[in-house]
Amino acid sequence: MPRAVPVELTNMCMVCDGSRVLLEERTDSAWPGAAFPGGHIEAGESVVASVIREVREETGLTVESPKLCGIKDRMREGGYRYLVLLFRASRFSGNLRPSAEGRVFWAERSELAAMELAPSMREVLALLEDDGLSELYNTACSGAAADAASWVLL
Repeated sequence: MPRAVPVELTNMCMVCDGSRVLLEERTDSAWPGAAFPGGHIEAGESVVASVIREVREETGLTVESPKLCGIKDRMREGGYRYLVLLFRASRFSGNLRPSAEGRVFWAERSELAAMELAPSMREVLALLEDDGLSELYNTACSGAAADAASWVLL
């Protein structure tokens, strides 16, 4: 197996306001449900700048000092790796507004268990809330959203 593989780099940020977290009701049928804001890291863009940009584009809020908390990692069909760098931020400014990505809203963390979340979001939340975890790894190679049984928290 070659040591170098193509990588698609993305980010996601759990924006916290006390006991509330910011969610986006995604309109993309390929990955439906509520999720934290995020997106692709552009060529030549720093990872932190990409998180700040994506949160601002999708929510209207500008996060300050987002902290890298872990990664979501999976191999995709065609032999490339899909990495999501997972961040948490609790300082922000601006006014909340929706975008083409979907409606954005605050939800109590205690309400998330009963919500319709995007695939693997329960595992992402578990990683972001446990400082002892750093990776969410998918053991299956698939082009579609993998089922919960194929995700491992490390």
